Amino acid sequence: MSSLSQMYKSKEKNGTETTVKKTFLVPLNELYVEPGFNVREIDQVHVEEFRDAFIAGEYLPPLAVEVTEKGVKIIDGHHRYYGAKLATEAGHEIPRLECKDFVGSDADRIAFMVSSSQGKPLTPLERAAAYQRLINQGWTPAEIAKKVKRSLADVDHHLQLLEVGDGLIEMVKSGEVAASTAVALSREHGPHASTVAADQLVKAKAAGKKKITRSDAIPLFSASKARRLVELLCDASEGTAGPEFIHIPLGVKDEVMSIIADYRSGINPGTEAK
Repeated sequence: MSSLSQMYKSKEKNGTETTVKKTFLVPLNELYVEPGFNVREIDQVHVEEFRDAFIAGEYLPPLAVEVTEKGVKIIDGHHRYYGAKLATEAGHEIPRLECKDFVGSDADRIAFMVSSSQGKPLTPLERAAAYQRLINQGWTPAEIAKKVKRSLADVDHHLQLLEVGDGLIEMVKSGEVAASTAVALSREHGPHASTVAADQLVKAKAAGKKKITRSDAIPLFSASKARRLVELLCDASEGTAGPEFIHIPLGVKDEVMSIIADYRSGINPGTEAK
């Protein structure tokens, strides 16, 4: 049985276009983690999975690193690094880890961590924070979307997540509300979104639920009521007191105000939109 190494050495004879991209075996004690650099929070369970993989002798991809004055800084592979340390502490000696050079700017490093298929999937808040770090370095949302191979809507949505307020962000972290629901709540209720969410969570838990859904927090307004409001206002005209006033036909005011009151209170009387 031959090998890639042997095939490469005989490339002049066999005509292969195989090339070499070097990796290096770096001593574990020469690697280091820069606090706050990783876009992912360290998951101890994930670290222990890597510990077990090292002990079992399973293949793991190389770490992406950068050589600095402090040593060899880990760009991607933090969980693998901590897993190797745990394996060593458990008595399974791992003197070196396979590493490869990462070449690029600070922004490139952040984008790489976001799009890396080797790392633990990012939570919505981790992805949002990474996008914000790129924004702080002068990138536009469109540039970020192209770099991380996501839609512009995805980038905008995650950036909005950081603006929903501390209360909702904590609820997202705890799993009591989904990130998309938090953004929808913020759009609907503005600065009162956290209070609304907290109130709805109490009701949801009383009903045996562990989290609030979008329909819990933002009840759908009746489509028939919305259509009726348009019908009532279709004959309205601009008021003589100014453009901010309108005249509505006689006899419809009470019904118009009733529908508006229903909407403001979040009541969903009757048929929902279909």
